[in-house]
Amino acid sequence: MPKTRQRPATTGQRPIEAGGGIEAHWHDRHQIVYAGRGVLSVTTDAGSWVAPATRAIWIPAGTLHQHRAYGETTLHTVGLQENPLGMQTPSALVVSPLLRELILAYTSDEYDEAADPVERGRLLAVLLDQLRRSPQRPTYLPTPRDPRLVALCELLKAEPSDGRTLTELGREVGAGERTLSRLCKGDLGMTFPQWRTQLRLHEALILLADGESVTQVAHRTGWASASAFIDTFRRAFGHTPGSRRA
Repeated sequence: MPKTRQRPATTGQRPIEAGGGIEAHWHDRHQIVYAGRGVLSVTTDAGSWVAPATRAIWIPAGTLHQHRAYGETTLHTVGLQENPLGMQTPSALVVSPLLRELILAYTSDEYDEAADPVERGRLLAVLLDQLRRSPQRPTYLPTPRDPRLVALCELLKAEPSDGRTLTELGREVGAGERTLSRLCKGDLGMTFPQWRTQLRLHEALILLADGESVTQVAHRTGWASASAFIDTFRRAFGHTPGSRRA
């Protein structure tokens, strides 16, 4: 991902059409990115995050990244000079109902730069308090670097429902199961089953945003049944895929 340009880490909201996005850029301030409607992906050189309305993405200053929207999306951003979370790498944070309302209020026209600075400062202080209390959740899909692992991951990105074992996939990319398993842990920081589950969850969020049914999504992303998909989705995001669409 080439470093194209610097953009100001502004605070506000903007609609993004389905399939639209923002090209690769970076900020000199930290930023919180949140999709109040739709699903948003944030991609860096290291990997990608796909965030539904229960997740916000923390993007530290200087991080090259790009956005893409799935479904009609409303993007909310909060630019920060300080680093209230003390994190130097991007991360997905759980958005509670209260934190959601604080982000929506702070990025609305009512609380723009022309608003009462004292009132705006109080709102930001509460928002940051809630952010500090938000647990991180592993919605991150790391990007492989080893050519054999790149080939393996591209196979599964093209067909997330591919249920072949690591041994079977290894024959196609020219590497043994032990080698690929070792590369997953070293290059991706997770096991192969963990990476495949993350990939399938990312694809599921995109398909749900495009309006596909829960049953269709479960089938297309490789779960044995809709109930198995719903259970995994709930454990990952804290709610069912049906409630997310509602």
